[in-house]
Amino acid sequence: MKPRFPLLPLFVAALVLSGPAVAPAQEAEEAKDASQAVRHVNNGNVVLDNIPEIPAELGRQLNRYQNIRSAGFQDWDAAGSGIYITTRFGNVSQLHHVATPGGARTQMTFFEEPISGIDRQPKGSKLSFLKDAGGNEYRQIFLLDPESGEARLLTDGESRNGAVEWSRDGKRIAFQSTRRNGRSNDVWVMEVADPSSARLVLESPDGSWWGPVEWSPDDRKVLIAQYVSVNDSRIHMLDLESGEHELLVGGADNPSTYQAAGFDGSGDGIFLVTDSRSEFNQLAHMSLDTGEIRIITDEIPWNVGNGELSHDGSRAAFVTNEGGLSRLYLMDPTSFAFEPVGSLPVGTIGGLSFSPDDTRLALTLNTPKTPSDVFTLDLGDSPTKAGTLERWTASEVGGLDTAMFIEPELVHYPTFDDTDDSDRMIPAFVYKPEGPGPHPVIVSIHGGPESQYRPRFSATYQLWLAELGAAVIAPNVRGSAGYGKSYLKLDNGFKREDSVKDIGALLDWIETQPDLDSSRVAVYGGSYGGYMVLASMVHYSDRLRAAVDIVGISNFVTFLENTKDYRRDLRRVEYGDERDAAMRAHLEKISPNRHADEITAPLFVAQGQNDPRVPVTEAEQIVRDVREAGYDVWYMNALNEGHGFRKKENRDLYGEIVMLFFETHLLGDPPSVPGPMETVGGAAR
Repeated sequence: MKPRFPLLPLFVAALVLSGPAVAPAQEAEEAKDASQAVRHVNNGNVVLDNIPEIPAELGRQLNRYQNIRSAGFQDWDAAGSGIYITTRFGNVSQLHHVATPGGARTQMTFFEEPISGIDRQPKGSKLSFLKDAGGNEYRQIFLLDPESGEARLLTDGESRNGAVEWSRDGKRIAFQSTRRNGRSNDVWVMEVADPSSARLVLESPDGSWWGPVEWSPDDRKVLIAQYVSVNDSRIHMLDLESGEHELLVGGADNPSTYQAAGFDGSGDGIFLVTDSRSEFNQLAHMSLDTGEIRIITDEIPWNVGNGELSHDGSRAAFVTNEGGLSRLYLMDPTSFAFEPVGSLPVGTIGGLSFSPDDTRLALTLNTPKTPSDVFTLDLGDSPTKAGTLERWTASEVGGLDTAMFIEPELVHYPTFDDTDDSDRMIPAFVYKPEGPGPHPVIVSIHGGPESQYRPRFSATYQLWLAELGAAVIAPNVRGSAGYGKSYLKLDNGFKREDSVKDIGALLDWIETQPDLDSSRVAVYGGSYGGYMVLASMVHYSDRLRAAVDIVGISNFVTFLENTKDYRRDLRRVEYGDERDAAMRAHLEKISPNRHADEITAPLFVAQGQNDPRVPVTEAEQIVRDVREAGYDVWYMNALNEGHGFRKKENRDLYGEIVMLFFETHLLGDPPSVPGPMETVGGAAR
């Protein structure tokens, strides 16, 4: 049981607003001469526009935070005695082998780009992995021989590929590809010994996401996931001999979430996750003979996430998301009895995988005080009992004392529609630095929007807490995942700006907190969170000091028209269809660049040139429009990145700029004579 849910809009980088904080005209002209020149850095791969020189001392101040590492479990080796992980020793994350718990990390790949999607060949030792170029997300599938270190390209080098699933005999892979027309998310099958054998087995009939989940025990069929939206997903069965696919569950008539997890041990049924009978995603079992669905976790009022079935089918494990924190359960897949594992640290859990002999369960653990590391859990004689937890990796934390790191407090604040008829409260995680305050505040808004802030380890937040003395608040405004399907739908279509009102309500709440400084608040976010930053600027610039927008949407119409066509229809379901006249007018009305003259607080925009999700044009037009309105913008464009910064040298530079920006505009005094800058030019230079 290995659910691989297509969380398409996730923002992948570690990435707000304020009252009138723009220099008077004379000061602006002087500052322009000193700092507004365009310059190329990081071997010419990054363009900095209107960004001051970064003091060398700032780099030294951030050095330890920038050298924190993490490790993520990828797979067991063929012998079952060692593991494969990803971690970063150079500029990007690569594959490593660890032979024993606490043993040395032996690097296996040495590419200039990070790799992902690593999966070992059943009944063999080779590994498949994915790699793109410069963050363009046109991932290619490679096959690595761990003995020779040779990596061989399997796909065409041009299409976008992913969702790789090995056949049970280890001879074939099923995968998703846009090879047919560059647009459709089709399913293909390939004999790995002969890449020219790749053939189209399921032609996507629409613009939704189609991808393989798991091969049947006899390798004659493939379980297929179809993702239409966060509220509408379906499960199909593809017969490889006939080419026919059968819809097992889900449909347009009564949309619900149905996420395939995999076949049961007998192959006569499947495990799935569905919200069809609850506000939350529940683990369920479906008989392939009768179609009967049995809900397993109806007593757990939270979402079930990733899960795994042992090789012999005798035990299973799954993880729930309980208010943002993970809880691990072990289950008997025959009786469906399950019990929580109580011996784990409080945090988030991922990367579940049973060892080849099914005696251990590998997992990746992350807590607010510790970065991701790999552990294994010994399993007892009973399918629902666990033994001891053993640590395999101990990632470096830059010499910092993580015991001193701040853990967040979960709060709930009232919002605009908290009335006698509604008790709507918005959950938020609040990090507060030591001392009485009042502390400046950075509001960090997650992307998605079908995502959720969860209290994971963040070197960035700990840096801001320690070095800026700033509190960090991470709200899960309406439209966030994790709080039920009704909450998830509250920002759809014409209700988009209701989520922005939740930020306004947070600003109201901050004013009631004596240890928080409501006169020094910034907003920060990436991707959809970048839109939220810009929209908050439009509505609340008089209450905000600064804003950081990373790869954010500045106009929904131009975004939908220019995002890559393999994902356009998926985004229309969430944001609205710009081809409909009424919706187009609404999207234009709420787009931040249409209100650039209201974005009066200093703005920092960071972008990747190769971003296929939120194209660089979204950044260019908000920079241009805000400058034409006469206000201050810092602009960073990484020419070798996509949707977020994955290369360490770029992430380090970006982090230093953010610190300088906050030191200047969040901590510094507001200008004595607020008002727009005089001539700052038009198009982004």
